[in-house]
Amino acid sequence: MRFTIRMDDITPGMNRGNFERFRRLLEAYGVCPLIGVVPECRDPMLQVEEDDPAFWDMVHGLREQGWQIAMHGLYHIYTTRKGGLFPLNRDSEFAGLSLERQKRMIAKGKRILSSRGIETDIFMPPSHSYDRATLQALRENGFRYVTDGFGTAPYEYEDIIFFPIAARKTDVMKQKTDGLTTLVMHTNSMTEEEFRFYEKLLKTGRGLSYDAWHREKKRKQTAAGHAREYLTAAGKRTVVRLRSYVKR
Repeated sequence: MRFTIRMDDITPGMNRGNFERFRRLLEAYGVCPLIGVVPECRDPMLQVEEDDPAFWDMVHGLREQGWQIAMHGLYHIYTTRKGGLFPLNRDSEFAGLSLERQKRMIAKGKRILSSRGIETDIFMPPSHSYDRATLQALRENGFRYVTDGFGTAPYEYEDIIFFPIAARKTDVMKQKTDGLTTLVMHTNSMTEEEFRFYEKLLKTGRGLSYDAWHREKKRKQTAAGHAREYLTAAGKRTVVRLRSYVKR
């Protein structure tokens, strides 16, 4: 299976050592990822280091190299306990809020990025959580794409194009599987084992830059397809919770 990479939680206070290490790994194999930039990070969990004063210049430089940029929420602060349409988690910055509030939040995030000279029409919801109001708010604010959902081909749902992620990253190692998917990275907490896994995966030569999604044939998401995706996400969340209980 071919794959792209998305890197979440890109902020001025991120783990710069891990980020730069993974950046060098991607550059060695000619892969330009999607990075989810938080417009105004207020999440203390993402404050790993002191803010980098050169952060925004770095983002501009990466964009010039071909890296894609997504708006990763607004503040990255969870406001509800709603899983929304893709319930991988039970925390959300957006799902469950009124349409008007979500429209204001998304508009504010877009203004903040614009003030930094960054324009994007790709949205990366924190905690993978969004609802129909989120999608309407995105459409009304000029967003065309969402990086989420499960699958191996881009699909259209509620007049938004989804570039899906992998349900299990180990599936990508299966060379005979067709299609394209995205692997989700959190460099703030990457381990040595994860670095080794991704280097092994990139050596296969099946890693593509994120703009490859735009060249893939899109399909319409059916009601049955959405139901399967919803149940898969809910099931994956349950499995993760059970494993955490066992470890205790």
